[in-house]
Amino acid sequence: MNRMTRRAVVLALAMALAACGSDEMPVASETVAQGPLTISVRGEGELRSAKPTPLTVPGKNWAQRQVVEMVPEGSLVKKGDVLARFVSPEGEQQLAQAMIDLQRNALARAAKESGLESTQGRVEVDLSRVAVQLGIAQRYADADLSTVARNQVLDAVEDKEYLQVRQGVLQWQRDQSGVRGGAELAVLDAQRATFDMTAKTRRDDMDALELRAPNDGVLLLAANWSGDKPMVGANLRAGFEFGSLPDTSAMEVEIDLPQIEAQGVQAGDAVVLHPLGRPDQRIDSKLSWVASAAKVRNRESPVKFLSMRAPVPAAAIERYRLIPGQRFAASVVLLDAKEAMAVPNVAIEQRDDRHWVQVKQGGDYVAREVTLGVRGTARSQVVKGLKPGDQVRLSQVEVPAPGDDADDKDKTDAEGHEADAAAEGKTA
Repeated sequence: MNRMTRRAVVLALAMALAACGSDEMPVASETVAQGPLTISVRGEGELRSAKPTPLTVPGKNWAQRQVVEMVPEGSLVKKGDVLARFVSPEGEQQLAQAMIDLQRNALARAAKESGLESTQGRVEVDLSRVAVQLGIAQRYADADLSTVARNQVLDAVEDKEYLQVRQGVLQWQRDQSGVRGGAELAVLDAQRATFDMTAKTRRDDMDALELRAPNDGVLLLAANWSGDKPMVGANLRAGFEFGSLPDTSAMEVEIDLPQIEAQGVQAGDAVVLHPLGRPDQRIDSKLSWVASAAKVRNRESPVKFLSMRAPVPAAAIERYRLIPGQRFAASVVLLDAKEAMAVPNVAIEQRDDRHWVQVKQGGDYVAREVTLGVRGTARSQVVKGLKPGDQVRLSQVEVPAPGDDADDKDKTDAEGHEADAAAEGKTA
């Protein structure tokens, strides 16, 4: 095949490729326009009281309780109504043991007092006997030697010294007996005070086996770490959370938004609420509180959610007869502008903390840097870099940034030479 023939074949292949290119799908794009713009984030939340009254299992010192009777969750109760009744077999046993300890202490103290009185009585008798003998000995010791035999006088002198020493010992025993007996009685009294306190605590625990409503409201039960709520037959500990009795006159919706969608949400943002399945019951509110950090809601999912609260007006509560625990759909308005520009998020490309879009210029698309404002889940506000009428490409095909035209041109030329070489080889 000569040189002219090869050129003709290459030209035919190029024309065929051009014809194929004309059948490609048109590029998806959007024309930028300025006008009213609303960017919002949708989520769900639960209606709860802004002033809930916490309810705890009655009793002290984490005493064990078993639920034997309770009203259903969501019941309307009045102040003073019995919400739950408990039994405490363990508390009854501990109270009986405390009463036995008190009786043992009383018996021990009575025995100690009796023993102390007996000991002191014997010492007093011995002191009286020694005093009599000492008086006789002193009489003989001072007697005239001319009237009494010498041996009797000598015996009386010895008895006097002995009796004086014995009298001192008996007096010491009497004093020590009183001190030691008083200390032992004090120990028993201290034990009795401890037993009294234990018995009083156990008695109070046995008296605190009913949970009554501190105010009017709707009963809501609290779930433990495993997600279980109190029920009849459940074993609970005194002082643990049983539930709450919300004040239905002041309620709010607690909303949880995925962390990735809650960027830029802050207190004061407008919120549109309605019960799930009832979009006709629209309620306008504003965020009153936004959590400082997102957290995981349960152990089954690692996704973090940001919590926020929006109060519900009292008029809406009365009009729609809302009760705590209802699920609400919430739309948090991030931006509500009369005049603004926005582009879909699929049209935005991020490079080194800078944002780019592909804008049509002539018959091609070139990258242009833009400054973004509020970002939503589907669209983002464009503050700078675009003007009304610009046509923005929606695909994420790489477009050379300014300054990369020379490299792309060299790459295109190299690809063209490779195509020519391949065509020539195929023809040969």
